[in-house]
Amino acid sequence: MMHTQEEPPPSPKGVFIIAEAGVNHNGALPLALRLVEVAAASGADAIKFQTFRSTELVSRNAPKAAYQRLNTAEEESQWEMLRRLELDWPSHHRLLAHCREMGIRFLSAPFDPPSLDFLLDELHLPQIKIPSGEITNGPLLWRVGSRRRQVILSTGMATLGEVEQALGVLACGYLGHPPSAAAFEAAYRSGSGQQLLRDNVVLLHCTSEYPAPFDSVNLRAMDTLASAFGLPVGLSDHSPGSAVAIAAVARGAILVEKHFTLDRSLPGPDHKASLEPLELAAMVEGIRAVELALGDGRKVATAVELNNRPVVRKRLVALTDIAPGTLFTEDNLGAKRPGDGLSPMEYWRWLGRRAERAYQADQPIVDT
Repeated sequence: MMHTQEEPPPSPKGVFIIAEAGVNHNGALPLALRLVEVAAASGADAIKFQTFRSTELVSRNAPKAAYQRLNTAEEESQWEMLRRLELDWPSHHRLLAHCREMGIRFLSAPFDPPSLDFLLDELHLPQIKIPSGEITNGPLLWRVGSRRRQVILSTGMATLGEVEQALGVLACGYLGHPPSAAAFEAAYRSGSGQQLLRDNVVLLHCTSEYPAPFDSVNLRAMDTLASAFGLPVGLSDHSPGSAVAIAAVARGAILVEKHFTLDRSLPGPDHKASLEPLELAAMVEGIRAVELALGDGRKVATAVELNNRPVVRKRLVALTDIAPGTLFTEDNLGAKRPGDGLSPMEYWRWLGRRAERAYQADQPIVDT
């Protein structure tokens, strides 16, 4: 799809790593700018923020989630909390410019139509992250699709049916068809709709809890998503540490998203479920190591193994001094290192044969 944003060059690496800043800037631009610098230094491909207008996002009497109550002032409403965590439009422009300076891609997740329009019309983002909480927000999904933007779709809390429904809305938007339940279904079932989804959508498996207990992660659901929808799949990881994110790469994730913060002790709803700077860098390093380790799947001796093969393998040798004409037996024929002679797989072929020459103990057996 065409876009106008000047982006850093695409990463030559395979797995796309998003350092999720979210609202861990606590509504302060200087902290947000520092998060950009940390994300870039970690080696992540992108940093992602959250773009919202609290008056559009939440009703004033909406309760907080349990983890939000635990990590923020008890008497504060969700609306009041989000008001503190908003970044205004000028701050977004400054963050985008700083990302360009630091050579890292800027991403954000919109939570309401004005925020989406700002990201598309003012920042010209070619790719939009749809957070898990918006997967049933049909009007927002159709608006993204109708603007023909690439989408990273988180599927936390969703059933397969809800994921399919969301994809139908996006496909309808991509095709430029007027929205309706019938149009969503038809767009999803159409060959052109499926092709547009394959070209433009990445699904993220996600467990929407902060932090997510390990036994709730269910990494095998990534396989289910890939099989059910035929789309590339990644992981938005909320579990403690980086083990799950790295494991997801070994299971085929093409994208990994992970929250990070400057300091887990900072006040705010998401800091305690986030990686600190050194941990983020270690996660990126671990993912890159796993990418290299995955290889191409062929079972052959690799270049680095070839020098070791004669050292650690064995060859047929005389176990004792052997005179010409002596029968080779289990007592005088065996295998010892190095492996630069006859393979011990030839052992049984030599048993019972007569030696055609003399051998000293440990001398390799040779064909004559």
